[in-house]
Amino acid sequence: MTARRHLASLFALRIAPLVPLVLGLLTPAAPTAQSGNSSEEVTFTKDMAPILQRSCQQCHRPGGVAPMALTTYEEARPWARAIKTKTGLGPRAGVMPPWFVEKNIGIQKFKNDPSLSDDEIARIAKWVDSGAPGGDPADMPPPRDFDNSDKWTIGEPDLVLRSPEVRVPAAGPDKWGSLGLVPTGLTEDRYVSAVEVREVNDIPKSGQTSTVGGRYVFHHMTYSSVLPGERGSADVGEGSVSWPIHEVGRNADVFPPEAGRLLAANSALSLDAYHNHSNGRETKAHLEFAFKFFPKGYKPLYRRSTMRLGNGIDVDVKPNQANQELHAYGVLQEHTKIIVFEPHLHAPGVRMCLEAIWGHNIQTLNCVGYDHNWVKQYVYADEAAPLLPKGTILHLIGFLDTTPANRNPADPRNWAGGGRRSIANMFIDLGYSVALTEEQFQAEMAKRRTNMKSRNDYDIGCPLCWAPRSQQAQPGTTPPRNQ
Repeated sequence: MTARRHLASLFALRIAPLVPLVLGLLTPAAPTAQSGNSSEEVTFTKDMAPILQRSCQQCHRPGGVAPMALTTYEEARPWARAIKTKTGLGPRAGVMPPWFVEKNIGIQKFKNDPSLSDDEIARIAKWVDSGAPGGDPADMPPPRDFDNSDKWTIGEPDLVLRSPEVRVPAAGPDKWGSLGLVPTGLTEDRYVSAVEVREVNDIPKSGQTSTVGGRYVFHHMTYSSVLPGERGSADVGEGSVSWPIHEVGRNADVFPPEAGRLLAANSALSLDAYHNHSNGRETKAHLEFAFKFFPKGYKPLYRRSTMRLGNGIDVDVKPNQANQELHAYGVLQEHTKIIVFEPHLHAPGVRMCLEAIWGHNIQTLNCVGYDHNWVKQYVYADEAAPLLPKGTILHLIGFLDTTPANRNPADPRNWAGGGRRSIANMFIDLGYSVALTEEQFQAEMAKRRTNMKSRNDYDIGCPLCWAPRSQQAQPGTTPPRNQ
């Protein structure tokens, strides 16, 4: 058995059927009397409330997108068993909070990471197993102040654009199409430091819904900015720029200070490809695009890399079969710094890994679980972003499961290939990178070395940080072992 098949077999054991595990989660546990607090006791006020405030209440609050609020003991106590189960699932579909990075391999430093530590997961389990005591009210931290005034997470934007409105019936087939052009109104070029997209609809915020999809009708929107005469993201005009795709559950994009994205004068947003779905209620909705600019006169230091890794053509997904793998390779033509890793599969997808191969070295940069209900992007911390020399081979591996163990496929009995429809499949890394000159590459590595105490320290994302300069442009050689 090859090492990769062995890895796949181990992963199959980890995603064994979850149905028995979640039976009973929808039946709230009956509240019990609060027990007295002690130094050994794990209580809601002292232990659980801080965890919920940091990692859960952004969604689990009155008016949030989650189906239940968890802001008080009275709200959380009936769901104690579900909280224990969901937080203890590991980095796979269904885990809460929805963050799927595997913590035993690869880079572990990301921006805006809401995941729980092993100690926090253990404390949650202990709290539930000990009867979910409330604890001393004096230990309760002040409640979070959630701003419900529709403020943007990127701060006050400099420009907000609105798409045309769509009307989606309560029940009907999914719909794909274009919403045309939206002029930016800019009279001068501006570089964007952050962009955020949100759906605005007439669904009552106070109402309860059993799914996140019940709150929205836009599954995703692919869009670009174009100049007059250009038609969309397929054009390669001087002012044409593709922007990160909008998807349900996706966080805002904050670009590195060295790599702002151009929003050109006289440009328009080309809303190339939307995907709408019914949610059980006739809904009117539109998208809002918020841009935050760098100061006037800003020029980016780094160019965007053109590397796009994946395969949307030769996708072969077999019915009722676990441990299926998809592979894609690419060779970096320039020194590259990866800013974001964003796995994208469809319903059969359960996991994706990214490897960097340099000479004889093979480094797994990251493996993450995948849940098509919660599409996430993983923004590397500045000091941990993969810093790879030209000639590096990037290897993308997708893992799929069409057995009943994966509850996402609507009907796993049929073969499926690649395509845009939800019942078809995709296999792609939607993340983005920047290209570096030799001087920029050397400067970035020098900054990395300042954080490394000795040659016994190894930076997973920087395979040449300790290599002699004479070897750094020779992909056929192997950097010396750490000493």
